[in-house]
Amino acid sequence: MRHRDLVPHRERIAGAAEGRVLEIGIGSGLNLPFYGPSVREVLGIDPSPALLAMAEPRCREAAFPVKLIEGTSEHLPLEDGSVETVVTTWTMCSVGDPLQALQEARRVLRTGGKLLFVEHGRAPEPGVRKWQDRLTPAWRRIAGGCHLNRKIDELIVAAGFRIDSLETGYLRGPKPMTFTYEGQAKPR
Repeated sequence: MRHRDLVPHRERIAGAAEGRVLEIGIGSGLNLPFYGPSVREVLGIDPSPALLAMAEPRCREAAFPVKLIEGTSEHLPLEDGSVETVVTTWTMCSVGDPLQALQEARRVLRTGGKLLFVEHGRAPEPGVRKWQDRLTPAWRRIAGGCHLNRKIDELIVAAGFRIDSLETGYLRGPKPMTFTYEGQAKPR
């Protein structure tokens, strides 16, 4: 997910964040350089100690405090209503229970807060979906638990959000792996 073609997506999503931000699946911190001046703190959660260690140098370069948390998004160690923005970039594909993770994101958002997301997932074309369903069992094993066939917009709505903006389409590359959902949602 370091490819330069993904930078504009990271810029749009991280650049729209405000206040105290929770980044689910912060990984190695690739979004940190793109957060704007309206961000006062980033809390980054990830289950991988190795990725969190890779994020530390980027944390030191950030213009705002960054707190790294080893843990899962299904059980966020945060108070209800404690963040203004939740950011997810290409993480819901590999979360064990994406619905629970999104419900947790909703729980920690303050009134008027927003979920900013760019994720890949289930494509609209039947032929591509068929390949996504065929490939996902093997792909999960070789790609860190990634599911190619999760319908991201439906998961977000099922978790109690209202999608305010959504753009979908394919990135460059094989269609089963590149259908993307990018947008913003608020708790209902």
